[in-house]
Amino acid sequence: MKEHDYKIAPSTYYAFKLRPPSNRAINDEILLDHIKRVYEENYSCYGVRKVWYSLLDDVEVLFKPGRDQVARLMRRAGLRGIRRLKRIITTVSDPAAAKSEDLVRREWDQGAPNRVWVADFTEVRSREGVVYVAFVQDAGTRNILGFNVRTSRPAELVETALEQAVNARARVHGRQWLANGNLICHSDQGSQFTSISYGRKLREYRIRGSMGAVGTSADNALMESTIGLYKTELTNRRSWRSRQEIETATAAWVTWFNQKRLHSELGYKSPARFEKEYYQNQALLRQAV
Repeated sequence: MKEHDYKIAPSTYYAFKLRPPSNRAINDEILLDHIKRVYEENYSCYGVRKVWYSLLDDVEVLFKPGRDQVARLMRRAGLRGIRRLKRIITTVSDPAAAKSEDLVRREWDQGAPNRVWVADFTEVRSREGVVYVAFVQDAGTRNILGFNVRTSRPAELVETALEQAVNARARVHGRQWLANGNLICHSDQGSQFTSISYGRKLREYRIRGSMGAVGTSADNALMESTIGLYKTELTNRRSWRSRQEIETATAAWVTWFNQKRLHSELGYKSPARFEKEYYQNQALLRQAV
């Protein structure tokens, strides 16, 4: 090399340039194509670990890569996981409204679906103005069961998301799963959740209301985390023209979140896969009795 005052024979240089790529180099290029595909298919938000787990289950990947190999190739391609930003607080409580007791006390995972749901909403700015998006999520499986998008934040914002969640479960389990009254829906003390109409909805569905303390985000940490993902992976990454555009994009994100997104708390499985395996295991246990 000239810059280091090394003398290399021309024949050596041309032999190096004409040498066919090694098997490792070929495998790296094939794997890098898969890494880029997985990264782009998942909102370009996965870090090394989630890309690696995705590749291990990917039928298009003919050889199973190592985590270090994935990390090396992602660094080479400049691919990295996205980081969450600080959340905007939207909770406005009504001091005069009746509050529910905290029945969850941060014990989100009760070991099964339909034991604890969590609910909250956030805001997204568009050229038409502020848009509010409410979610209801199963704490045990991370499945987002209902969402609602509006340009204002009355109690109906969260009530409609709750109705969607109930109907989603009823399509699978029928209405009988609500009959025992064991389901808890946890939220903060925002005025939408302490409203008379929201409380009436909970009683209609025989769902027990639960609320965390005012100003304590950890008391609704699971829903706060999911909304943080929604903001980081979708809404904070671009500008939005309208409520309709936000609603369409949110529906697509929720479908991806439920069907494909890997969650470390679920053993790097999607909510849909986790639920499916849970009910399969329950069926096997019943057969064994």
